[in-house]
Amino acid sequence: MRRSLDAADEQELVRRVAHGDRRAFDELYRRTAPWLEVRLRRRCADADVVADVLQETYLTLWRAAGSFAGDQVSGSAVGWLWTIAAHRLVDAFRRRSRQARTPQVHQVETVVPAAEDEVLAGRVGQELEQALAVLPPEVRAVLRATVLDGFTVRETSVLLGVPENTVKSRIRRARIVLREALS
Repeated sequence: MRRSLDAADEQELVRRVAHGDRRAFDELYRRTAPWLEVRLRRRCADADVVADVLQETYLTLWRAAGSFAGDQVSGSAVGWLWTIAAHRLVDAFRRRSRQARTPQVHQVETVVPAAEDEVLAGRVGQELEQALAVLPPEVRAVLRATVLDGFTVRETSVLLGVPENTVKSRIRRARIVLREALS
């Protein structure tokens, strides 16, 4: 049986999958998954999204192989598989964009600080204000979003339209500059 699968082309494997042949599915996966993963990674750097898309693609292949296996269908099985994967990748991007919508900002009740705290804050505030003025505007924006507005790194990333790692590196850079300026 293994030799006949080795000799079968991808179209034949899809036809066999349409009839429920698990070995044909395994052989088709073995042949096409590495290639398909590389193509998906060229379009998406998130390994989790690529893994999900691969899984959804082969699940769709298993369920819909009969729609390709007909005699009147033209085109290659590999092309059909790539079409499925590309559609699943677009769906994943749409899901991600819906989940990454800017979160609602909730009003927080403020508490009036003690007089001692106001005096101390005024003194520290002037030093902090001078230190903040030295920071580049993009770093100040990250600090404003994370510290003053209380957004998470992910929320700040969506809000400012920069990658999460960029937000993290800007926070680190700001902390270093502020620590040096305030010590």
